[in-house]
Amino acid sequence: MALINWNDSLSVNVAEIDLQHQKLISMINDLHDAMKIRKAKEVLGKIIDELLDYTVTHFSVEEKYFAQFNYPETASHKKEHTAFVDKIKDVKKGFDEERLMISMDIMNFLKSWLENHIKGTDKKYSSLFNAKGLN
Repeated sequence: MALINWNDSLSVNVAEIDLQHQKLISMINDLHDAMKIRKAKEVLGKIIDELLDYTVTHFSVEEKYFAQFNYPETASHKKEHTAFVDKIKDVKKGFDEERLMISMDIMNFLKSWLENHIKGTDKKYSSLFNAKGLN
């Protein structure tokens, strides 16, 4: 069973970004599935690496549009992105050093953060992006 299910409440009405959010959700669900069946450290580590890389890529796309469209909440939004990437880096470091296991606490953090970020912070740019021709 998926930890996060995509639904319309998660759409920001920008196809490119919705697809990226769906990919992030899929990656978090893959990590959750691997954790539940106690996959080998190498498999979990690979998924964490991919999640971190894709998160950075996704945030770069959003931030490119912030600059292009002079989005007024760029600074606070970028701070949220930085804090999330730092948290994922901390999880990765702890996991790589065998000080940390992927747990339901971590999975619930990922789920809550992503859902809250999309539904709250990301939805704020939808109308501006749509007005600038991104649909």
